[in-house]
Amino acid sequence: MATVEGFRPPPASIPELSPDAVHVWVARLDRSSADTQKLQMLLSTDERQRAERFHFERDRRRFVVGRGLLRTVLGRYLQVSPDCLQFRYGPQGKPALAGGNGLHFNVSHSGELALYAVALEREVGVDIERIASLKEVDDLAERCFSERENIVLRSLPAERRQQAFYTCWTRKEAYLKATGKGLSLPLDQFDVSVLPEEPAALLNTRPVAEEAARWSLASLEPHPDYMAALAVFGRGWQLQCWNFPE
Repeated sequence: MATVEGFRPPPASIPELSPDAVHVWVARLDRSSADTQKLQMLLSTDERQRAERFHFERDRRRFVVGRGLLRTVLGRYLQVSPDCLQFRYGPQGKPALAGGNGLHFNVSHSGELALYAVALEREVGVDIERIASLKEVDDLAERCFSERENIVLRSLPAERRQQAFYTCWTRKEAYLKATGKGLSLPLDQFDVSVLPEEPAALLNTRPVAEEAARWSLASLEPHPDYMAALAVFGRGWQLQCWNFPE
């Protein structure tokens, strides 16, 4: 899949989701107190309890907004009230809708932005990271990336390594989230493309080499200060991206 150059303005209504499409929404988490309160009313009891466990008020508000917007997005696709949705969780914590209605989704948030990926009858994973200055890029990569990925990263001039690090990290995280395996799958057991100008791709998987051909990746550009990536099971799908309405 090619890099997405940008996210479209909010549509008048939720577009129809066909089996060969994947939709991605970007939303801002820092909302007014009134908006936050409205979204909090959509949450379940356990979600509100999770929100209260955050130490910092900003983190609590962002969790409430992110979870409320997730319910809003899914509710619009399913044409049901957002507060009626029920979730179940996989062994590594990947959320899914209870009821088996065929709608798959994944969420990621960093800083003040959240991404929501939605598809029919195919697993999806998404990751977004706010770009921050990393003083020990090489050490982090040595601990987290595969040998192939580290060879590519070390071949770059120092001024390019940070962007390449975030490119590699988001692509790997998106794949892990899509599979639902999380960090139970070691990060050095698969290779992704590293360079920002390269098409996003899952290059190799170990020990099952055939697994790489079952997945496809895409780079996303939700904001200049963020790096993001999407992983999708299968091929031949079309990607559409929007800003979620304020």
